[in-house]
Amino acid sequence: MHHFLKPAPVLALIAALPLALFMPRALPAETPVVGHRMEVRLDPAAGEITVVDQLTLPPGRDSVDLVLHTGLAPRVLSGDATLEPLGRDEHLEALRLHLSPAAKGAVTLAYGGQIRHGLTAVPEGMGRERQESTGTIAPDGVFLDGGSGWYPRVPGTLQRFDLRVTLPPGWQALSQGAGPERAGFAGSAWTETQPQDDIYLIAAPFTLYREPGNQGGAEAQVWLRTPDEPLATSYLAATREYLDLYSRLIGPYAYAKFALVENSWESGLGMPSFTLLGPRVIRMPFIIGSSYPHEVLHNWWGNGVYVEQRTGNWSEGLTAYLADHLMKERDGQGAAYRRDSLQAYADYVSTDQDFALTAFRGRHGEASQAIGYGKAAMFFHNLRLQLGDAQFIEGLQRFYADNRFRAAGYADLRRAFEAVSGRDLKDYFTAWTTRTGAVRLALTEVKTEPTKTGYRVSGRIMQTQREAPFPLVVPVVVHPVAGAPQRVMVNLDGREGRFAIDLPAAPLRLALDPEFDGFRTLEPGEAAVSLGALFGAAQGLILLPSGAEPALLAGYRDLATAWTAGQPGWQVALDSDQAELPKDRPVWLLGWENRFSPAFAADSRDFSLDPQGRTLRIAGADVDPLGASLVLTRERDGQALGWIAAGDPAALPGLARKLPHYGKYGYLAFTGAAPDNRTKGQWPPGDSALVRWFGDTRPALAPVPRASLVEARH
Repeated sequence: MHHFLKPAPVLALIAALPLALFMPRALPAETPVVGHRMEVRLDPAAGEITVVDQLTLPPGRDSVDLVLHTGLAPRVLSGDATLEPLGRDEHLEALRLHLSPAAKGAVTLAYGGQIRHGLTAVPEGMGRERQESTGTIAPDGVFLDGGSGWYPRVPGTLQRFDLRVTLPPGWQALSQGAGPERAGFAGSAWTETQPQDDIYLIAAPFTLYREPGNQGGAEAQVWLRTPDEPLATSYLAATREYLDLYSRLIGPYAYAKFALVENSWESGLGMPSFTLLGPRVIRMPFIIGSSYPHEVLHNWWGNGVYVEQRTGNWSEGLTAYLADHLMKERDGQGAAYRRDSLQAYADYVSTDQDFALTAFRGRHGEASQAIGYGKAAMFFHNLRLQLGDAQFIEGLQRFYADNRFRAAGYADLRRAFEAVSGRDLKDYFTAWTTRTGAVRLALTEVKTEPTKTGYRVSGRIMQTQREAPFPLVVPVVVHPVAGAPQRVMVNLDGREGRFAIDLPAAPLRLALDPEFDGFRTLEPGEAAVSLGALFGAAQGLILLPSGAEPALLAGYRDLATAWTAGQPGWQVALDSDQAELPKDRPVWLLGWENRFSPAFAADSRDFSLDPQGRTLRIAGADVDPLGASLVLTRERDGQALGWIAAGDPAALPGLARKLPHYGKYGYLAFTGAAPDNRTKGQWPPGDSALVRWFGDTRPALAPVPRASLVEARH
């Protein structure tokens, strides 16, 4: 499954002179607005569009530059103006609209022609890819945005629009704003008066389900290509839940509706007031409680407050924190989410791939996601710990209120949080947004001593990375032998900090940052090996089973070929070509028949694998391998090893496609040719150098209770 993301606003796509107007440019906070009053006719069978667009241009200009799709033959229909062609590149052309004083910024253009581009596969490494569309008008649906060039785009502007779309019988069109009905018009009509960074036009033979908002609030809509009332009902209820949640947490929802729209290809795209999800994606049962709130929240961050791209895309990290992380936090799994974020950074981001948050523009693979989503979310999480929940929420609300429908950056976030807290946050924002890397912590000089009222435990915290220290708040958690555990927050403004905690009874266990509240390097023992350790490696070896029957061996070879495409550091070889299992790099072992399967299974504490008998036990329970495809990982003296055995050669193409999306897991089992996942899990972590036990007793201990951000709000 593709990760969910908001497409970056397409202000321009062409960088070659003399078409300078096509060059990417960021939106300033105060951005001129162009008005569009459009009459559109779509002919999906022919791939054609016809448009009459009455433009209201920013005042005081005698010319403006426009971008349109090639072949649309634009002409001035009314208004004292002329069009000058400037040139073209690929599917876009540039034009200059010269205005006489009499035009007063009001010009009507007419144009029409064909827009039809196929899907493009964007590789993301190790067999992963996502599909993108430049834009298309086709018999199975219409997808158009600013990058398609379907409307006259003035680079560096925002848009307001009134849109009427005439379509074939049975078709409906969707865009931002309020719609799709309008009295006296038989097609689809949409109006958006708030300034937008793009105009989207989606059309297909949809079935529309809808639920009006409470007390005049936003309407919930579901647009399905295949009618499914139970599915629509569940999404309508979820839409209402998330709109209410984020309206209370951040501020009023800014749009007339929010719509779930079924796409013709597998996607996860967030547009203002709707999200475009693939047909398989929307039917995955976990999506509605995980990725779907992420898409709803983008209407506050990214589609409510726009991103000032020149200073870094903060929107994905803040959305991940207040959606993906918050949903886990509500279920008591916030620490696991944060640990997975730290593990993803360790697995996928090498030194030469690292970059600062201010350099993040959008996701283009696992490394960029680990930084732009994961590290950025951790940046906001630790800021929350410094300010406290109340001031953090107040800062979010201030930032939203001050910047709604404006382009904003990290500087605007800092101003909002400083305003509500009265604190100088320059050092924190500068360090974490402009520098690369992560903190590495060490726990030293831990000692305990009796006091008149109990015991005192003390120690020193060090930042041991070679780079300069980062400002950070680090929790220290102590469990006494009797009574409630305690959590103390330690501010690290420099290389080290000290703590002293008074307890009513002797300490049993002390842990530094046990719930992964700081963006730091994981210590050995804190997280077990996972698929990500192999998929994120720059070099490695895939060993094929020379003894497998031909169809199975061919399938394994195809999987290996797919995973190593574009990965020059990875090689593929037969197990018979190796005298022994290499120890100097990550290795994938493919097949029950692999001659190194016994070596892979030897001395494992996490599983019992018998390659000859084809049996597997995990956590004392049998995993039935009959017809199943099994995936295991383990670590051997710091080396990551992976093992895959397919129950059916037909399952291997699906495994090749799906496994890169399961990077955080240590073991999996799939059934059938699809194949379908039935078991997944992470190997249990252990203690690390950031933990101190006092005495020989080591019972299982519950974490210290903490409220989620939603609970704090109430």
